[in-house]
Amino acid sequence: MFEHPAIPQIADHLRRSRLTVALTGAGISVESGIPAFRGSQGLWDRYDPLEYAHIEAFLADPGKVWRMLAELGGMVDQARPNPAHLALAQLEDWGHLNAVITQNIDALHQRAGNREVIEFHGNGQRLRCLQCEKVFTKEAISLSVLPPRCPCQGILKPEVVFFGEPIPVSASQRAFELARSCEVMLVIGTSALVAPASHLPLTAKQNGAVLIEINLERTHLSDTISDYVLEAPASQALSALIEELRH
Repeated sequence: MFEHPAIPQIADHLRRSRLTVALTGAGISVESGIPAFRGSQGLWDRYDPLEYAHIEAFLADPGKVWRMLAELGGMVDQARPNPAHLALAQLEDWGHLNAVITQNIDALHQRAGNREVIEFHGNGQRLRCLQCEKVFTKEAISLSVLPPRCPCQGILKPEVVFFGEPIPVSASQRAFELARSCEVMLVIGTSALVAPASHLPLTAKQNGAVLIEINLERTHLSDTISDYVLEAPASQALSALIEELRH
């Protein structure tokens, strides 16, 4: 069991908060078998993001990018919510969490039971035709030939935000609205380096929120605006919070 002297104080903030938001990144899904993008053994160690994750790269050679996407998609399809995802769903059930803003595209928060999930970077389970705009579920499309195509012969692209693409307006507006109005923000498994998601913790802090950071390693937030820093796997830190809140 993870132990930290600040756990009782953090639990007390969660009890008293009238609006609590979690901001999650790739780190929360690592324990589900999905590699993080940065850090040792991260996805970007193997795939240059400018070659594989920029919208211009996709448009220039969709087949090449789709081969990486198919590999990542196979990992996501096998992944299951881990104790960290389940803990956030439990917090929502208990009324201690109002929403999850996630940079992830794996839908594991929804599968764990969270109902209020803002998908800041889109959802990898949906594909959109670049020609006719028709949307398909991933299950409805064969990936035996890459890139997959629509019946109209347009190329299909996952409904995820590539570098060089804007954040969906509705997700951005809702996320920043929550950041401005929350009393507590949990920042979990994210380096908070990629804008505009990186602005959410700062927005919350500037509006008086208590910032609780859960990461394996310290980040630039740890030394600047985080009120509490728990250096631990998300599943261990959140499970400890759940236990504290049971009392």
